[in-house]
Amino acid sequence: MSPPSILSIRIYYEDTDSGGVVYYANYLKYLERGRTEFLRTLGFEQQKLVEETGLAFAVRSLSAEYLRSAKLDDLLDVHTRIEDLGRAQVTFAQSILRGDEILLTATVRVACLVLAKGKPAAMPKQLHELFKALI
Repeated sequence: MSPPSILSIRIYYEDTDSGGVVYYANYLKYLERGRTEFLRTLGFEQQKLVEETGLAFAVRSLSAEYLRSAKLDDLLDVHTRIEDLGRAQVTFAQSILRGDEILLTATVRVACLVLAKGKPAAMPKQLHELFKALI
């Protein structure tokens, strides 16, 4: 298994509730950014994928365990790696850490879709092969 892709995110006031704690739904945004940057490091940009192939990725299912709270001014690292792969879907194992402390773990299953029809489709062969090499 390859090392995870890591994206650093600083927590700003807008990310928190009145107590300075990160609002739970914002973690899902951080996970999304982690997956997007993971694709970018492989040479795939989501908008370009849509424009060139008509394909897009959409979250099909997500399971998350909130273990600790992030707070205002924390520097977090979003770790992303591939856990499982099919022709039309990929499952990511993701975690959010503050230093060595794990704040959240998640499993996110993402489907490849023909955007105009909203129907599943095989992902581009080049991307599938890259994913396969990372498992």
